[in-house]
Amino acid sequence: MSNLVYEAVNWNRPTSELAQIFWDQQWKQIWFPEEIAVSKDVKQWKEFEHQDTYKKVFGGLTLLDTIQTNIGMNEIARFTPDLQEKAVLTVFGSFEAIHAKSYSYIFTTLCTNSEIEDIFEWVKKNEFLQYKATKIAEVYSAIEENNPESLWKAMFASVMLESFLFYSGFFYPLYLGGQGQLRNSAEIISLILRDESIHGVAVGFFAQNIFKTFPQEKQEQLKLWGYEFLLDLYQNEMKYTEDLYAETGLSPEVKAYIRYNANKALMNLGLETMFPDEEINPIVMNGIANTGSTYDFFSQKGATYAVAKVAPITDETFKF
Repeated sequence: MSNLVYEAVNWNRPTSELAQIFWDQQWKQIWFPEEIAVSKDVKQWKEFEHQDTYKKVFGGLTLLDTIQTNIGMNEIARFTPDLQEKAVLTVFGSFEAIHAKSYSYIFTTLCTNSEIEDIFEWVKKNEFLQYKATKIAEVYSAIEENNPESLWKAMFASVMLESFLFYSGFFYPLYLGGQGQLRNSAEIISLILRDESIHGVAVGFFAQNIFKTFPQEKQEQLKLWGYEFLLDLYQNEMKYTEDLYAETGLSPEVKAYIRYNANKALMNLGLETMFPDEEINPIVMNGIANTGSTYDFFSQKGATYAVAKVAPITDETFKF
């Protein structure tokens, strides 16, 4: 019989800074896609000019959330030693599954079965989409037991996915929602975006705690790896954006939004930003405001919900 002793998670004795806060905040904003009246978008959808781009946006997002559900959060949680952080990451994985299902809900509401099948075939064939999914999944699959460096790299990749790579897809529904188009679908994106903001901040925070334990030389090596990893993903994301938005003329605005979020991802990891500041399309930011959600994880549920008041997280939360 094994001499291994299994330990029970004890939430009465805090072992991780902010784990309880991240847990509480995520559950306070739980939501389900079926509670959003996407059917109200059907009339506009029938007259919408760029249906192909819109469908591909959601196809790409579905793939990334599938990776994050089935590989990312599972593997990171598996190798995270702190039991409270492990529990938080497991909860995050459940929300990623909700996100992936949300896109199917939008597809089911707006599209025919044959259109949906075509999009999922496109997902498997798009080289740029498959490239970024592969790059991220490879880092997740390379985590090793008792190897904090490999765990940090996986957390870095997770933050890149949730705080950076999603946003080439998020741009379009937010852009349209900001103009009053397909607003209920945009509401779902704003709810997903707010969840991803929690995940990016939390995983980035856990990664920073690991990073602090490394000697200076190792930190510099990991920074170099991280910036090279980000640059490789960025170059691919530029190609993906050009391919995805070819018929809309929006590629320059999307690329600016991607760079903006790449910087946010680095900030979540406690690292210096890579790209210069630039103006982001105000319609996208307006799209977030019009759907009733704010662009951070301090808010509650979106405009379609009536929820009880809860104490918000503030900057004071992070002062230890």
